[in-house]
Amino acid sequence: MHGESRCVRCGPVAPLHVPEHIDAEIVASVVERVAAEGGPERPALPLWCPWPLPAGWTVTGVAWAGDEAGGVRATAVACAGPAPLGGGPAELVLVAEEPGVGLGTRFAGLAGPDPGPELTEVLAGPGPGPGHPEHVEPARIRVGGHPTPLWLVNSATDRSAYAGEARGMWLHAIAWPASAGHLLAEDVVLHDLTEWTPPELVFGAPSPYLHGGA
Repeated sequence: MHGESRCVRCGPVAPLHVPEHIDAEIVASVVERVAAEGGPERPALPLWCPWPLPAGWTVTGVAWAGDEAGGVRATAVACAGPAPLGGGPAELVLVAEEPGVGLGTRFAGLAGPDPGPELTEVLAGPGPGPGHPEHVEPARIRVGGHPTPLWLVNSATDRSAYAGEARGMWLHAIAWPASAGHLLAEDVVLHDLTEWTPPELVFGAPSPYLHGGA
C-alpha cells in the first residue's frame, strides 16, 4: 500500500484535478486555489492562457496537479478552435510545472519527469545556425510580456509538443493534431490568469485531452 498517487511507469506522481465542466466560476475557483499557494519563498504557479484568444478559439478546461502535502505543482489550461492550416478543429494544452512533475511529458505522450534531456539534445543537435539544413528555429511567443522560445520536442505522432522555460518553471505547449503546432508560429501572447482573468473569455465544450484522452 502507498500513501501517494502512483503511476505504474513513473512511480509517485502528483494527482491531477480536472473540473468536469468549464465556465467563469470554475476558472475563478481554480485561480483562487492556485494563487493561495503563492508566497515569498514559493511563487504561485501561473495559469498560462492565450490572450487575446486566436480568432474562433475558446477555453475548454483548466486543471492543477498536487495534493495537500506538496501543494500545487503544475497547472494546465486547454483551448480549442479552428486549426491554423485548416482541416478541422484543433486543441492546445498549456502546462506550467515545477521540475520533476511530468505533467507536460504525459500530455506529450512520453514517459519521464520533464523535457530536460529532450531540450539538451535539441540544443546540442546538428547545425551551426540558421541556413543549415538541419537547424530548427524555436517557436517564439510572448509570455507575461517577455519574448520566450519554445523548442519542438519528441511526442506521440498524433500531436506536436513544444517545451521551454518561463518564470523559472517548465512551460509546455501540446497541440492536436500535430499540424496545429503551427499556431505557435503566429503572434501568440500568453497571459497568467492568476494575475487577471479577462471577463471576455469564451468557453467551449470540455477538453477530451484533460479528461484522459491524451
